[in-house]
Amino acid sequence: MAEYLICLIIGYFCGCISSGYIVGKIYHIDIRDKGSGNAGTTNVLRTLGKLPALLTFLGDVLKAVIPVLITRFFITGPDGWYLLCLYMGLGVVLGHNYPFYLKFKGGKGIAVTAAVVLSTSHPLMVPAGILIFVAVVTITRYVSLGSLFVAWYIPVNSIILYHDNKAFVHIMVISLLFTVLAYFQHRQNIVRLLHGNENKLWGNKKD
Repeated sequence: MAEYLICLIIGYFCGCISSGYIVGKIYHIDIRDKGSGNAGTTNVLRTLGKLPALLTFLGDVLKAVIPVLITRFFITGPDGWYLLCLYMGLGVVLGHNYPFYLKFKGGKGIAVTAAVVLSTSHPLMVPAGILIFVAVVTITRYVSLGSLFVAWYIPVNSIILYHDNKAFVHIMVISLLFTVLAYFQHRQNIVRLLHGNENKLWGNKKD
């Protein structure tokens, strides 16, 4: 179990690199004081525009992809690489959501979760996840709703590809933690969605 804990801790410190906060400081603001108060890509997009949002997204993706891929190709565990990668990815999400040096106020973890998906899934399954997210956001204009769909991708991927793995129960517990964290971070968005006053990505916005 030590290797899993080590991956979780390393992942956490990687996740603490808050791209949204850094980009905000470049533009002389604390992004957590603007818009939704979130340090993620969507709030940066609404507050600062497309280029800062792109930089935030790329930073969040890379801080997950790099440690997860290093884990996948260079580290071995008793139950294979996938479970180790899940622990590393989960650590990144925790660091992204709750960075210690920002008083545990970070993002919502969807970009980094998507990066974990990108780094661990079968190549043919990645386009399906992207298409689902794009379709949901395009049709509804709710980024949060698309994000809630993305949150289920790791558990689904685990079921499809690792249902016969000897560590399947362990894998599913960690996989579902990604979903639980995403839904917890989006709890206010879920309430607004249910009441019909969630902010849309474009067009008329209900507040």
